[in-house]
Amino acid sequence: MDKIRLKKTIRVKVISMGNAETGKSCIIKRYCEKRFVSKYLSTIGIDYGVTNLTLNKVRNEFYKDTQGALLVFDVTNRASFDALDSWLAEMRQEIGDPSEMEKVVFCLCANKVDRTSQRAVEEYEGHAWANNKGFHYFETSAASGDGISELFEKLFQGLVTAYENGGKVERINTTLGYTKEQIDAIQRLKSGTDDWKRLGLLPGANNNKRLGN
Repeated sequence: MDKIRLKKTIRVKVISMGNAETGKSCIIKRYCEKRFVSKYLSTIGIDYGVTNLTLNKVRNEFYKDTQGALLVFDVTNRASFDALDSWLAEMRQEIGDPSEMEKVVFCLCANKVDRTSQRAVEEYEGHAWANNKGFHYFETSAASGDGISELFEKLFQGLVTAYENGGKVERINTTLGYTKEQIDAIQRLKSGTDDWKRLGLLPGANNNKRLGN
């Protein structure tokens, strides 16, 4: 009689992080239920507390034993992109042990890419941020479903690989063809209100005086 090979079920804890209204719940609903709900009650997954003590306890439980994390920002809202570092810092603080952070598989989701005319954060910016951290990067749209399957496939693939490697997570290191300094220069050219700011110079400055110097 042929031997039957039993498949082992792996249970993992995956959390989503990011500013309100970036589409975190919609991404999960799109993947799990294959549908999009445009009018969705805003959820802040950790803001349940009444006092600081309770809130901190809930935050700690929220992050505890996390194995996978979706960092989500809205490409039409630059503030949500700028807040990514603070979300990581909070997670790092609540987990406490740096070695536990190294065991988490991270994916950065640039969500709402279907709103092309409203885009405020370019793909190269998000990709560079993720690459700098060693995270996977995906352009997603919970509304259309674009990128959602690929996102979760890579996330679960990373979780299984980490499980098989005793918790060791493989960080990515992709050569992008551009540097952070080049990205900053492009952003300065786009957002500067005059030629001085676009060049990173103080008004009336000579070649040796740049903004911030």
